[in-house]
Amino acid sequence: MAAGVDIPDSFSLMGGHNPHPACLLAADDLQSRLASLGIHHNFGLTISNDINAAGGSMPAVADLPVIGKMFGVLVVRSPVGECGYLSAFSGKMAGGNHHAGFVPPVFDSLTENSFLNVGMRELTAINDAIRQLEIDGGTVLKENKLELAGLRLKRRQHSTSLQQQLFDHYHFLNRKGDSKSLNTIFSEAGYRNAPSGAGECAGPKLLQFAFLHGYEPLALTEFWWGKSPKSATWKHQHFYACCKEKCEPILGFMLS
Repeated sequence: MAAGVDIPDSFSLMGGHNPHPACLLAADDLQSRLASLGIHHNFGLTISNDINAAGGSMPAVADLPVIGKMFGVLVVRSPVGECGYLSAFSGKMAGGNHHAGFVPPVFDSLTENSFLNVGMRELTAINDAIRQLEIDGGTVLKENKLELAGLRLKRRQHSTSLQQQLFDHYHFLNRKGDSKSLNTIFSEAGYRNAPSGAGECAGPKLLQFAFLHGYEPLALTEFWWGKSPKSATWKHQHFYACCKEKCEPILGFMLS
């Protein structure tokens, strides 16, 4: 990082809307690069400010669904004492998990023929069968109504099992090098089940990469990039603390 930047003496996790100055510098640098990274994603901003990619048979960015995104920056010190920052996005971007300049996911669920993809195809087949029986409506026989109830139960059980299997593939490290699965972390925090999407937020991704590669985390913050979703108050370029529901139990373990 630039000379003269205030580097925290101990880890700084943003708790309000005031990031550490080093995080502000890192976020400003990342935001200045977002328009030129060549990723085909529509954030709902003007085209000049959207991450864009040209050519081929891909649809124009403006024709894609608008999906704003939370980004995170983690200021770190390398094993040789150099300071810089890591960056991450929450969830997926442009339909993928891997993009240059960003840390990878803790677990990549999009690999071809993974248990998740196979399970989702099975879930789609169940949904198709349910939809066909529902289309038949009142003309179905009593036996078909029983079949419909059975399929709905099978769908619920399959979906629950698939999500639990997915969460068991997420394993997080803490400062000491200990590892725990997502299910274990949330169970020990008093949750009946981990919430959907847990483990995919920017903060845990950043800390996981840092611990895996021997970087010392110094300061972390996240900001929203893109159009605000109708159901939330997130604003473009505003800073936010890591979410309480999905991230707090994970970060509590990782920073222990």
